[in-house]
Amino acid sequence: MNENHQLQEILGHLRALVSFDTQNPPRHIDASSPIFEYLREQLEGFEIEVTDLGEGCVSLLATRGTPRLLMNCHVDTVPANPSWRRDPHDLLVDDGIATGLGACDIKGAAACMLAAAQRTDGDIALLFTSDEEAGSSRCVRAFVEGARTQQLDYDLVLVAEPTECQAILEHRGIMTYSGEFNGVPGHAAQPRALVDSAIHEATRWTARAVDFASEQLENADYKGLEGIAFNIGRIEGGTKPNMIAASTKMRWGIRPLPSQEPRELAEQICQLAERPWRVQWTPGFYGPTLPAPLDGKPGSERVAKLEEMVGELNLSVGDPVNFWTEASIFSEGGFDAFVCGPGNIEQAHAAGEWVSLNELHQAYEIYCSLMSR
Repeated sequence: MNENHQLQEILGHLRALVSFDTQNPPRHIDASSPIFEYLREQLEGFEIEVTDLGEGCVSLLATRGTPRLLMNCHVDTVPANPSWRRDPHDLLVDDGIATGLGACDIKGAAACMLAAAQRTDGDIALLFTSDEEAGSSRCVRAFVEGARTQQLDYDLVLVAEPTECQAILEHRGIMTYSGEFNGVPGHAAQPRALVDSAIHEATRWTARAVDFASEQLENADYKGLEGIAFNIGRIEGGTKPNMIAASTKMRWGIRPLPSQEPRELAEQICQLAERPWRVQWTPGFYGPTLPAPLDGKPGSERVAKLEEMVGELNLSVGDPVNFWTEASIFSEGGFDAFVCGPGNIEQAHAAGEWVSLNELHQAYEIYCSLMSR
């Protein structure tokens, strides 16, 4: 089969996948959603198992033979950026690129997996999930827990995300927190507002946290990555200028270096409050680094084994990346995992999201090779 015919098969799958509205949020995906019907139809000869955890968290495991490799791809997308100038669910192929919601992140990889599965007959397991963009990762966590119970064993797990078809072995972790600062309400004419306002208390903590992150940026690095990524995503509180704020709520997150532990670093930041008794912190989403720490050993000690395993697959290895992926959850569960898929993370989540046809074909060739081993 020539390259053009292969590409048309990939684009046929991608056009269908993009047409399915899997924006997340809202959590409107279930086991009967058209995209899962489509996946079932395309995976003839596979044993299919669908798990619906509710709230838009659905996974489809397709198994052929007795696989030693698991390939994972999420099929949900972020909500369409308001700046889209055309129907985001109608794939446009023009000038060497395919444009559509999810084309880059990461339905392009899903299309390549389907096309590769139909052109090979090797043992392989494919796991499609629907909640990665919701920020819960319930599907992968439940799968990993079930794999332990069922004693499923894979030598290697490939998680598809936009990496320009390079094998990514390391990335940052992630930790989010919500917090509520408490104040002593009253009339703002009183000088005590400087100390008693919940907003002022939150502002003082914010200044310390930003300074801490700035110091990390200057003094901490890992294989080309610099410092921690720190961001306060939301602050709300107070009523009006002449009232001392009784409460201020905020949400923030960090993405530490692969050599740092997200929970430990987040705890340091929490402790920067000037009056810790006036703030209550609640941990949110946690995602370990890739590789994840295992058996009390830092994840960095697992990199050499990954390099050896991926090297045997003749894949190009890329540098550690800033973004987080669910490969780290597989890694935390004891699996050796890496990330590899078509597209660039800069193209993801944007209006006019696109992926190049060259990278789609490259990913298809990689997946075919892996499924034929």
